[in-house]
Amino acid sequence: MTTNAKNSKMETIESVGEAVSKTELFFQKNGKLIGYICGGVVIAAAAIVLLIQFYFNPLKEEAASQTFVAEQYFRAGDFEKALNGDGNAMGFADIISEYGTKGGQAVYFYAGVCELQLGNAAEAISYLSKYNTTEPLLKARAIACTADAYSILEKYEDALKCYVKAASVADNIIAASYLLKAGIICEELGREAEALSYYKTIKDKYPQSFEGYEIDKYITRLEVK
Repeated sequence: MTTNAKNSKMETIESVGEAVSKTELFFQKNGKLIGYICGGVVIAAAAIVLLIQFYFNPLKEEAASQTFVAEQYFRAGDFEKALNGDGNAMGFADIISEYGTKGGQAVYFYAGVCELQLGNAAEAISYLSKYNTTEPLLKARAIACTADAYSILEKYEDALKCYVKAASVADNIIAASYLLKAGIICEELGREAEALSYYKTIKDKYPQSFEGYEIDKYITRLEVK
């Protein structure tokens, strides 16, 4: 081995030794601090696990049990009690106020539909805007309900956007009903060519839908016009 190589090797060993010494010195000086930090991380992690296990999970279970009665009223068409409760069991509005998202995403959809059925369009939009799901049919339905609420408020441009969006999200036979409503709103706004395009989309893509069986009369009326 050459002298330069030996010197280089010695310098490397010395550098490593110096680095190890500095590391050891650091831990010696800051051992307690590091111990506190590590201990704090462990304690925080344990606290989170305990919080989830003994607070959030039971809270979710409690919220789920509260929704049962409200869902029964909803299915029976008693939207007032489904939303506001019956004096004993909580309604969806109470569940949202008490538990928030711990009550599950569905409560926002239920509450929004209840408000819509009761004619409270602005409140319906508020609840439905907080509903979040990755399931296409339910997502499309929530968007369409939002469109219905905008229609009640005579905000037709907003309603139209929502109906078209709902149709694109669903993209199946159910989309035909959303496209039909979009077409009707376009006619209301005087945009007959756009309305005709939605009607023809129903005829071409969803001929087996209920709307598909009826769509020719809409198309003919506009084409003759």
